[in-house]
Amino acid sequence: MRPKLVLFGDSITEESFGEGGWGASLAHLFARKADVILRGYSGYNTRWALKILDKTMNGIGGDSDAPVAVTVFFGANDASLPDQKSGFQHVPLVEYKENLRSIHAYFKKKWPSTTVIFIAPPPIDEEGRIKDLCGDDPSGQAERTNEAAGEFAKGCITVAKELNIPVIDTWSRMQEIPDWRKSTLRDGLHFTLLGNKVLFDEVVKTLKDLGLSDEKLATDQPYYNEVDYNDPSKTFGN
Repeated sequence: MRPKLVLFGDSITEESFGEGGWGASLAHLFARKADVILRGYSGYNTRWALKILDKTMNGIGGDSDAPVAVTVFFGANDASLPDQKSGFQHVPLVEYKENLRSIHAYFKKKWPSTTVIFIAPPPIDEEGRIKDLCGDDPSGQAERTNEAAGEFAKGCITVAKELNIPVIDTWSRMQEIPDWRKSTLRDGLHFTLLGNKVLFDEVVKTLKDLGLSDEKLATDQPYYNEVDYNDPSKTFGN
């Protein structure tokens, strides 16, 4: 049975199966070796994520076929400014951290052997957000700030360390990229091809540290050039 990797998060996860997306790249990397299962929900925060856990994870696996890992990537919407356009998505930092603990507890109760990987929210290009929401209106205001995103990223990392689980610091890592505001973010929040590549590399590195790598996983079924053309039963055993 192939190992399973579940991606749970907001729009940055939902979009990850698009062209050049970090989720699609994972599925390609692990083709015929592991199944990458997408559970992304655009606009969702951790408060809403908790409400849908049972429904969204139903049918993915039980004790005997639990996923090897689950990525939890929320915080970009929780960090929306409460007094701006996306204030309805805002979740206070204290609640955000408690929600992450609850999400982790849910997965560990459902699948004790599964490794939960937190992904901290990315940085924000405020100019990009204003342009995306307001066009050329000079009075426009960003509904998110990089400072707020950074506080939520730190909160995510703090909880991960408390739980002793892996965490990817997207907020810091992306800001190491030259001209990160435009090179990694297409609208001040969502990823460009380069932004997707940055996160993909970090996820692959984290999985490899856990012993889950393309090199170590067995291939599902023989390659075509390994099949005995004259007597396929010798290859497949039936």
